Amino acid sequence: MLATLIRLLGSRNLALAEEVVQEALITALQQWPFSGVPENPSAWLVQVAKNRALDRLRRDRSFGEKGRDVAAAFESKASTALGPRAADLERLRPFDDDELCMMFMACHPEIPRESRVALTLKTVGGFSVPEIAQAFLAQETAIAQRLVRVKRFIRERDIPLDLPVASEMPERLESVLEVVYLMFNEGYAAHAGESLVRHDLVHEAIRLTRMLAQHPATALPHTHALLALMLLQAARIPARADDQGELFVLEEQDRTAWDRAMIADGLRHLDASARGDEVCAYHLQAGIAAVHAVAPTYAATDWQEIVSLYDALLDLELSPIVALNRAIALSRVQGPVAGLRALHAVRDDPTLSRYVLFHATLGELSREAGDLAAAERHYRAALALPCSDPSRRFLERKLRDR
Repeated sequence: MLATLIRLLGSRNLALAEEVVQEALITALQQWPFSGVPENPSAWLVQVAKNRALDRLRRDRSFGEKGRDVAAAFESKASTALGPRAADLERLRPFDDDELCMMFMACHPEIPRESRVALTLKTVGGFSVPEIAQAFLAQETAIAQRLVRVKRFIRERDIPLDLPVASEMPERLESVLEVVYLMFNEGYAAHAGESLVRHDLVHEAIRLTRMLAQHPATALPHTHALLALMLLQAARIPARADDQGELFVLEEQDRTAWDRAMIADGLRHLDASARGDEVCAYHLQAGIAAVHAVAPTYAATDWQEIVSLYDALLDLELSPIVALNRAIALSRVQGPVAGLRALHAVRDDPTLSRYVLFHATLGELSREAGDLAAAERHYRAALALPCSDPSRRFLERKLRDR
């Protein structure tokens, strides 16, 4: 719906397109329970959104001649028009997926990277401002301002949110991969809510990445590496919580519950990612996930190899989250004190202060080192931050059992 409206309204009117789509959905929620679902629900929604947009255009005198032209273009379309134009589908036919097409449209290279990723998460992924802030480990106000600025940037520069031709797709691919990766992360470990995992986001991120890995213009090594990473991590989901929603950390998981077919699929894509000389962050993260996937037990995990992979990852991107994960692996090799020492080296990073896992890890390593007072302090700091209900119960259990 959004892609159709933006095509007709132009990218300058992205905000209007978002508003009328939301209004059409609200109207459906209000009417369908009483009148029944229409024979063609998609066409009904597009028609309602189109009518709302026309009403806005007619009321807004500032559109002038341009508004009348857009209104005329709207009215010339069949009411059932949905999805990209036939000419555009010729450019991206192998995807045959409106959501993926819209991602490539929103990830325009003229838009700054972080802004285009945030915009795509909001517009295409349906992420809320708090969810985007969690993905970037940023303040919600900063994300809200970023979204306002990027929409103004698109409007003022009249950047066309059009489908790219095949030759333009690799230029946008990095941002599209980042979007689906952040979608997967929110699904794999939801930052709030009743469930630890949002299966809809996990499955959608894998589905979209799999399509990218099959398209000749985007089936590149780092695409296969990201798909491998997602599959290898998603394979552990059945063992991450029980039927009551109680969380199990990696050490506690029943590895017989891991999805072995998914692990095999992930390893195949990891092999496919090795073609060529390129090594990116997704390669290294998938390599770490593979070490976990093939280890028969937690104790038998090759932690030294994992530390080495995190070292290489830090050379590629100096990230506090990577430093945190490396500290956890280091503690398995050299003990909890070494892990705490590594964490204290990055504890002043402002992004970590908003990250539940940072405080929870400090608590766990402090407990293992015998400092129960520090463990309690860090667990309470973790509980003061937003997190999912299973994560909260896990932290409360740790606090009781310390």
